[in-house]
Amino acid sequence: SDGEDDSAFDTAMPPKANRFSQGPEVGDSSIGVGSFLSPGSPQRQNSNRSPRSVMEEEEEILVFVETPNKKLFCRLCNNVFRDPVIVSCGHTYCKSCVLSSIDGVCPVDENKLMIMVANIAVSEQISELVVYCKYGCRYDEASSKFVVDPSRCPVTLRIGSRLEHERDCDYMMIECPNNAGCPMFLKKDLEDHLRSCSNVHCPYQKYSCDFIGTQDELEDHLKVCRFEGMKDFLQRTDERVTDLQMSLNQKGQEVEFLRSMLGRLSERLENLEKTVDMKLELVDRNQNKIMDEILNNQKDISAMTEEMSNINNRINLGATAGAYDPISMFKCKGTWVGHMGPVWCLCAIGDFLFSGSTDKTIKVWDTSSSYKCVKTMEGHTGIVLALCTYGHNLFSGSQDCTIIVWNVDTYESTHVIKAHDNPVCTLVAASNMLFSGSLKVIRVYDVHTFELKKELTGLNHWVRALAATSDYLFSGSYQTVKVWSLHTLECVRDLETSGGSVYSIAITNHHVLCGTYENCIHVWELNTFQQLDTLMGHSGTVYALAVLHTASGTKVFSASYDRSLRSGVVNSCATPF
Repeated sequence: SDGEDDSAFDTAMPPKANRFSQGPEVGDSSIGVGSFLSPGSPQRQNSNRSPRSVMEEEEEILVFVETPNKKLFCRLCNNVFRDPVIVSCGHTYCKSCVLSSIDGVCPVDENKLMIMVANIAVSEQISELVVYCKYGCRYDEASSKFVVDPSRCPVTLRIGSRLEHERDCDYMMIECPNNAGCPMFLKKDLEDHLRSCSNVHCPYQKYSCDFIGTQDELEDHLKVCRFEGMKDFLQRTDERVTDLQMSLNQKGQEVEFLRSMLGRLSERLENLEKTVDMKLELVDRNQNKIMDEILNNQKDISAMTEEMSNINNRINLGATAGAYDPISMFKCKGTWVGHMGPVWCLCAIGDFLFSGSTDKTIKVWDTSSSYKCVKTMEGHTGIVLALCTYGHNLFSGSQDCTIIVWNVDTYESTHVIKAHDNPVCTLVAASNMLFSGSLKVIRVYDVHTFELKKELTGLNHWVRALAATSDYLFSGSYQTVKVWSLHTLECVRDLETSGGSVYSIAITNHHVLCGTYENCIHVWELNTFQQLDTLMGHSGTVYALAVLHTASGTKVFSASYDRSLRSGVVNSCATPF
């Protein structure tokens, strides 16, 4: 562009290295400024182009009416740009110069030459430059340049439209259409040459007529030519031969098609044979597998019968002793499948279990009779990350930054709370208040009117875990568990952790527990908030904690990214586990 730094250009183009150095001064009116390739003239610098046809070489002839702007010259070959491209450092060069550059570096900033895009703007500028028709120029041996020949084509035209003219220029040299032995002549002299050409053939040459003469002699010859009397017959014969040739070609194509179809059918038959063999092998393997499963099932039935006998004995023994531990009876009773993505949260009310998933839905599962999904609740536009209940309402928090209130009797949405500017990570309800955790903030809503009561701030990271007792709210963020008074909604204590972000919190009758990003579980005494222990056992983030009160004591379960569940018995002494 015109705004380019001229100083950089000047330093990149050595003096006397441009194409004008071999010819007269630019002001010479008899010679235009040219970019050319001709016998005896040098090719572009850094070029590895293969030899091309005479016509392609002639297309390089450019004799400009006016001197082009020096900014339209390539710094590598010192000629007007040919197919200009922009390289990675922002400079413009000829495409062929970049591809054939020896060292492959920019002469201005020495960066590696890498073509990024064609420089359309420069190409359009060059296409507007005015040049002489190449058939109006001749090669001057003395100056080693192409110069304007006044005796030839006088037309001047833009580079962008020169080919349209030069393809039909009256001054282009052509060959005689009758015989290649005739000397070449200008296109504008074609009619004169045809009148005097002595190499005119009889139109029935292909039928072995060997007449050659002038146009006038041809007219006399046709009067006595033996083929002229058979003209109609020969024409019909040619047409018939053409039709037969077309029919033969069509039949050949049909034969090739049939061969192709036969090959495909053979290939398909071979594939079917292989498929049948594979399926037979699969049937054999499945049959053996089914027999093994039958044997294993028989063994499992025997083991289950024995185990049920032991359970009955333990139940009877527990009834006699006055207590039994239901944990020993817990086993997986089935697997519910229905969500289209990972399940992020669970919540139970009575005999119904609610699950929130990446598929943006909440599913309701019957745990008492049918063990099936009885309802799919839709409303969120993001992942359902948190669920909690209060009274007859279910609250769901989502990645879409909202909280939806659902009636658990009708499973219908009754209210939508625009809760945060970021995803809602966790929810808990206590003391007629709904608490929602997000990035560095906990918002408190009235559980009945859903009005915002207060924002709890001072948090250092995402709030991913909330838990509540009758007096306190516990919130987990980065290496901190904050304790908030439910009466004043003020922070009354900070419990420091050392395991990264807090992902889960659980409260027992005597202890506070939190699971962290760095695989550990911290334990504090509930009344004094004194840290009692740090449990190390998991090898992944502790995502969930759950408390279960049994006749044999309080048990805590932990779930981790390491795909394991761990459990422990909580004692009321100083060392709880």
